[in-house]
Amino acid sequence: MIQETLAYLHMLAIAVLVGKIVFLSFVTAPVLARTLDPVSFARVVRLLFPRYYALGMISAVVGWATITALAILRGFTPFDLVSSALWLGILIIENYCRTPLIPQINALSDRLKENQTRGLNTPLIQKRRDTLHKLTVQLNSAVLVMGLCLIGLI
Repeated sequence: MIQETLAYLHMLAIAVLVGKIVFLSFVTAPVLARTLDPVSFARVVRLLFPRYYALGMISAVVGWATITALAILRGFTPFDLVSSALWLGILIIENYCRTPLIPQINALSDRLKENQTRGLNTPLIQKRRDTLHKLTVQLNSAVLVMGLCLIGLI
């Protein structure tokens, strides 16, 4: 019964992880971008993303803990070790996006907005902000691929 419960929680962690990425990327963000004005969209995004990454971190902790517990109970296999490594990688990426990247993007966005109200053109700040945003998209894509790999390892 313990192994079945752990396996269920592991699959649930994978489902939450992959589901949050797919839902945000293909449903939430496009709808919000089309329906909200830029100021409202920015406000919603600032509220949404810390929670989005926190959910990914919770999923990663649950996923790692359950696959580790399962491996202890049934004996470690190469699949368990790969799954464990993927979960730890996901946790690192989600934490990195939540902690330094999102605050940096927000600070750069604030500086851009402030400079625009003063009539200043700051292409270097815009370029840095866009580069960091692109990095978050790439890291989210990596987490999605890692989540899909976890599905294949079940």
